[in-house]
Amino acid sequence: MSAPPFTVLEASLEEAAAIRAAVRTADPALIAPTARVAGPQDIQGLVALLSDPLVSGPIYDIPRPIDAGRIGAWIARSERLRQAGEALLTVTLDEAGKVAAYSRFTVWPERSSAEVAGARRADTQNSGKGAEGAARTFGFMFEVLGVRLVGLTAALDNERSARVIEAAGFTPMGERLSALPDGGSRRSLYWEMTREDWLTRRRLFT
Repeated sequence: MSAPPFTVLEASLEEAAAIRAAVRTADPALIAPTARVAGPQDIQGLVALLSDPLVSGPIYDIPRPIDAGRIGAWIARSERLRQAGEALLTVTLDEAGKVAAYSRFTVWPERSSAEVAGARRADTQNSGKGAEGAARTFGFMFEVLGVRLVGLTAALDNERSARVIEAAGFTPMGERLSALPDGGSRRSLYWEMTREDWLTRRRLFT
């Protein structure tokens, strides 16, 4: 399951409360025009998306086996955590209104930290828009959710994600052991970035 970053930050009560409020009220359309908070209406779309091993294979923190019951419970749990200011599950729709991608943000307000996991439908991968979408996602975390640190993981063989993460300027931090929902574990590559570094990098490239 999700674990907070290696680097430990301490947030004031005011900062943590502001982050929780931001998570509860954040508009995913700031990342993509057709993105929204996932709800019960997205169960079948997420099942279809995640049933493709090309999409879900590299992802360690989704419920398995993938079926409507487990995905429905995942959506409901994510909504409870959103109301607590600790998570946000979003879907992005294609032109036909089908679920083409998802993102799940996990937030630790008391540490001003967050992570994100997600994937796009296989037929939309390698479209040249991955880096652009990732940049919007990272900006959303730092500038909308208001955290000061983001940690990211990727499977050891997930070269595509690793390239996008490092191109965005994240610092490689070696490996970490990621806990799986079934109680197992998986070695993952791990990166971190601070908000200060993100804002500096954004100024350099805009």
